[in-house]
Amino acid sequence: MARIVNIHPDTPQHRLLAQAAELIRDGGIVALPTDSCYALGCHLGDKEAMDRIRMIRQIDERHHLTLMVRDLSEIAHFARVDNAQYRLLKATTPGSYTFILEGTKELPRRVMHPRRKTIGLRVPAHPVALAMLQELNEPLLTTTLQLPADEAPLTEGWEIQDRLDDQIELILDAGQCGTEPTTVIDLTGRAPELIRAGRGSLAPFGLD
Repeated sequence: MARIVNIHPDTPQHRLLAQAAELIRDGGIVALPTDSCYALGCHLGDKEAMDRIRMIRQIDERHHLTLMVRDLSEIAHFARVDNAQYRLLKATTPGSYTFILEGTKELPRRVMHPRRKTIGLRVPAHPVALAMLQELNEPLLTTTLQLPADEAPLTEGWEIQDRLDDQIELILDAGQCGTEPTTVIDLTGRAPELIRAGRGSLAPFGLD
């Protein structure tokens, strides 16, 4: 059964974050709020938890998962970033964007796109997500909490519990945080390419 806890959206309680971090390190899956919508998250090094997330979403290895990190320096640790990419990232993080970038050797091969060796990376702007990353002291492997056949992500803690009660371990319920996912921008080419229009503005990339 998925445990649901009420966490403050602006000043999240440390004891709840510590419990969530311990659960993640032990192989659990957590539903947590972000600045776009709720996400599912697990430990980067846990293959079984990653496979469970893919099963919940019914997505295969060609669907990019997202590495949620604390800041720009962590993005540069896990992805190859040139000067032009760095300037764009600096101007738009933290925020409601996911960037497709070429992964580095620091990443397990199984979390990257099998052919392109790319991964999604983002720095969230939600206090709970950032505090969770700080408590965990490492990135979180995530995906939008949108279930197969649903038109929008889930946004109510009770609904997440109702739909995923036997498939995840914990729900950090901070109230509604929106149903519009991140804007996804591929930065691996010569110019930014829009993959998905979402909550983040397209103006910084000249794509509006």
